[in-house]
Amino acid sequence: MKKNILIVGSGGREHALGWKLSKSQSVSTVYYCPGNGGTINNLSFSINDFSKIKSFAIKNNCIVVVGPEEPLTKGIVNELSDSISVFGPTMEAAQLESSKSFAKHFMKEHNISSPEYNIFSEPEKAKDFVYNTNKSLVIKADGLAAGKGVVVCDNKEDALNAIDSIMIRKNFGNSGNIIVIEERLFGKEVSVIGLSDGDTIIPMATAQDHKRIYENDKGPNTGGMGSFSPSKIISNNLFNDIIDKIMKKTIHSMKKNNNPFVGFLYAGLMIEKDTQKPYVLEYNVRMGDPECQSIMMRMNSDLYDYIKCSISGTLDTLPPISWSENPAVCVVMAEKGYPSKHANGNVIHGLNSHFPPNIKIFHAGTIRDNNNKILTSGGRVLGVTAIGRDFDKARSDAYDSVRKIHWGKDNQYYRKDIGLNA
Repeated sequence: MKKNILIVGSGGREHALGWKLSKSQSVSTVYYCPGNGGTINNLSFSINDFSKIKSFAIKNNCIVVVGPEEPLTKGIVNELSDSISVFGPTMEAAQLESSKSFAKHFMKEHNISSPEYNIFSEPEKAKDFVYNTNKSLVIKADGLAAGKGVVVCDNKEDALNAIDSIMIRKNFGNSGNIIVIEERLFGKEVSVIGLSDGDTIIPMATAQDHKRIYENDKGPNTGGMGSFSPSKIISNNLFNDIIDKIMKKTIHSMKKNNNPFVGFLYAGLMIEKDTQKPYVLEYNVRMGDPECQSIMMRMNSDLYDYIKCSISGTLDTLPPISWSENPAVCVVMAEKGYPSKHANGNVIHGLNSHFPPNIKIFHAGTIRDNNNKILTSGGRVLGVTAIGRDFDKARSDAYDSVRKIHWGKDNQYYRKDIGLNA
């Protein structure tokens, strides 16, 4: 019997997951709560209205797949799992993302490589630490900050300003009541993501995202301005090392702590320049965005099978995931001004252009109005994603498609170097 899927979330990641799941022979209908202007079968209730989500899923025979971190950290899995199948970690397991200090203590306890750190709840003590260290630093808000609560500092002034921004001006609200100050490492960043059922973890394809707003990785962090898959900076030996010493170790240690982890586990890694050793910079407890868009384009296997077996605890019965040899590139189109103040409500033109079959436009910050027009409704608007025979082909096709789309009076912004050094 075919199952329905209810995707919780409204971003590009959720659109990509739903698109991939809709291709499964085992899936009848994909619903989105609340979805966006590019998705169909959208529900009007909030991602945090767990009772309505639960009622709809029961009535419509749905497996619930939770996309974003917010409902996970608020306990949607705890609320739903007694009566329906839901894919994602419990609120307790989601602390790997919702609390940087929890994650740092966990990694230290279980000897998982991560940069040296200190935790502060008082801004003056944090500033004293900055004054008295000669190390390069990264300042992180302890709680959730939509991917923007990390400040990579070039000097002491940057660090002091970050402390003021997070702890005193409260730019991230209560998420900044506590901060983590980490030693800054230098090297290449890469994302490794796996599916876990609490015992077993099956790796997804490698990917890299571009966090900074401007070309050449300049400017403030964003939720992600683009991605590509696979990453060429990880050899097979290094990848296997990461799976064994970081990903599997994390899953087994969480279970050992009576806190089993089910769902997508994302490790944001730094491959340190001199030693080539991988360090965990952050955990996410869901698929990355925009890494998801590139990864889904390359996935040959049926995602539904892996999600179903993650929920049932039977991942060990499935083979490794099959991937296309062809690389994929996702270019995020954003409202000009993002990640700071930006416009909304612009009509998007060009979405009905002729796009080749290797292109998929994943919607994020979009809505559909009463006249069936697609409008911008967020900072990151679209993820234009291409798969090609090589990176040059994927990049050129993605950017050719990007140039067909526009809104407002030249209000769109995108980086022009996504995947350039892939």
